[in-house]
Amino acid sequence: MERSEIKFWNGSIAVAEGALAAGCRFFAGYPITPASDIAEYMALRLPQEGGVFIQMEDEIASIAALIGASWGGAKAMTSTSGPGFSLMQENVGLAAITETPLVIAEVQRAGPSTGMPTLVGQGDVMQTRWGSHGDYETIVISPSSPQESFDLIIRAFNLAELYRVPVIFLTDECVAHMYERVVVPPKEEIEAVERLKPNVPPEEYMPFKPINDIAPMATAGMGYKVHVTGLTHNEKGYPMTTSPEVQEWMVRHICDKIRRNEYKMRDIEEYRMEDAEIAVVAFGIVGRSAKAAVKMARRHRIKAGLIRLKTIWPFPESYFESLADDIKKFIVAEINYGQVKLEVERSVHGKASVELLPKFGGAVHQPSEIYEKIKEVKNGN
Repeated sequence: MERSEIKFWNGSIAVAEGALAAGCRFFAGYPITPASDIAEYMALRLPQEGGVFIQMEDEIASIAALIGASWGGAKAMTSTSGPGFSLMQENVGLAAITETPLVIAEVQRAGPSTGMPTLVGQGDVMQTRWGSHGDYETIVISPSSPQESFDLIIRAFNLAELYRVPVIFLTDECVAHMYERVVVPPKEEIEAVERLKPNVPPEEYMPFKPINDIAPMATAGMGYKVHVTGLTHNEKGYPMTTSPEVQEWMVRHICDKIRRNEYKMRDIEEYRMEDAEIAVVAFGIVGRSAKAAVKMARRHRIKAGLIRLKTIWPFPESYFESLADDIKKFIVAEINYGQVKLEVERSVHGKASVELLPKFGGAVHQPSEIYEKIKEVKNGN
């Protein structure tokens, strides 16, 4: 039996190797700081694994190629940063309405616009959820280390395939460039989920007819007829652009398959929350500073705890609502001007106070800064 291997990887290499372990065999992308490392590494490794790497002319073409590759049967991924992700938004909506599984590794930098291309940010949280127009849902996963970059990108692919949905792997410049020890388990221990395939005769198959929320997905070459369109469509995939009833059915389906299963996707690290009176909420690189700050607070007998979101969307609203029965003070530390803070505030329904500790891009919170905020909230200032 193979043993686990110990690697010394940065977050970008870990993302690429995790994607390969999950079965990714197609990558289309366009260089952009600070995400280019992922594309460069995939250009080397994908052909070695029998996969295909294509550098496209821009980000719009990149995600369009992913949609086509996915309908061709491949597990597909791209990487980008904020400006490139902005260009992808129309086709994020196309992937959502066509229920196309794919993964976008989004390495955040400080924005808006060109911003600070080489420095960290966390300002794309809302864009990953609301960037395209209309009603749809995405799944968004956030790692805090190279180890999680490896482990959670595998989970991102599995969720994309399971729910037929675009998944955004929302990392950041610091995690992407950080080198750490990564434990790589044997191949036989890595669970790689495959998409649900139809088991009915071709004449009975409907590509958008769900079974327990998920429609089996036939791809090119399987002998099934499929009609894939960005227009409002029925279970057969045929356009129905003048039917409000079909529009309602379609939108409810692509949204509710995620909303109803939020508890299955929920992934939260709790640290010292067993008796916490103050909860620090963080994600990505800030989660590391927040944990150190909580340790400092505990050494000074302040009952603080950490809630680190590894899955940001769908947002765990019921989780925070239940916590607010006991914890009356939350601090949200994030490298933006309050995007996750708004969601926490909405979720506690006024039962607890929610304070924001922002950075605006270019630097990560120091543990001492978060600790000082904990003391301030503790003292009611």
